[in-house]
Formats: sequence, structure tokens, C-alpha cells
Amino acid sequence: MQYLMPIVIGILYVSLMSLIREPHRRRFNAIMIAGAGAAYLSGGGMGGWEFAFTALLAYVAYRGLDSWTFIGIGWLLHTAWDVVHHRKGSPLIPFAHDSSLGCAICDPVIALWCLRGGPSLRELLHRPGRHRRWSRDGANIAGGGYGPGGGR
Repeated sequence: MQYLMPIVIGILYVSLMSLIREPHRRRFNAIMIAGAGAAYLSGGGMGGWEFAFTALLAYVAYRGLDSWTFIGIGWLLHTAWDVVHHRKGSPLIPFAHDSSLGCAICDPVIALWCLRGGPSLRELLHRPGRHRRWSRDGANIAGGGYGPGGGR
């Protein structure tokens, strides 16, 4: 359960975030990664490096206002920071020893979604080529495939 729940949480996050329309979805996620960059500040487990990491993620989040790629990179950077904290024994949530490990498992799920462009659930679940559009004369507008005008 320790490894499964963070994946479920990542999928839940992606599902809820996909309900927000673009471009607000991207901008909101940029704000989220900026907040994630400051998550470890109160614990101070890495000393002054906590401030450097927060500044780095603030820059990445700023760039993420216009780029899903930067938001995805931010989540991957946060994953690495989670691993460092877990290895050092300085967890994200002080009373939950494995909270940084859970975060390190959850964050890549979110990062993958961001690196795909933060699609809505509908876009994410739609498989290209599954539905074909046909014109009145029977030509396949979408191209490819079999059938009238399919080109095969």
C-alpha cells in the first residue's frame, strides 16, 4: 500500500486538474509547482540548500506559466529533492516518516502528465484513429485507415 497509494494520489491529482480548462490549468499547475518548491522550507533538513531549491523551483514555475515542459521538469526536480530528503531522514511531513518517499513516487506520475502537455481526461483517454470522420461523398476526412478514401 505504501507504494500504490502515491500512484493513486498522482492519478487523482491529474484527474482533478484535468477538470480545469486551459490555459488556466497550466497556470494553476505552475503555481502548484512553485508551492511544492517551498514544501520543505519549514523542516530545514538541507539547511541553506532549501532556499536554493525554492528559488530554482520558483524560476521553473515562472517558466511553467507558458510551458507544460517546465512544469514537468519542476515535478521531476521535486522528485529528486524528495529522494534526498527521504535518504537523509528529513521527511516532508515530520510525523510521517515515509512521506518523502510517497511524494517521490507520486510526483513522476504528475510529471509524465505535464510532459504530455497536461491534457484533459478526455484528451488523455482518446486514442487517435479510434473514430473516423466521413464526408458526404464517403471520403475519410481524417485520412488513413480502411474504407472509402482511406488510401489503402
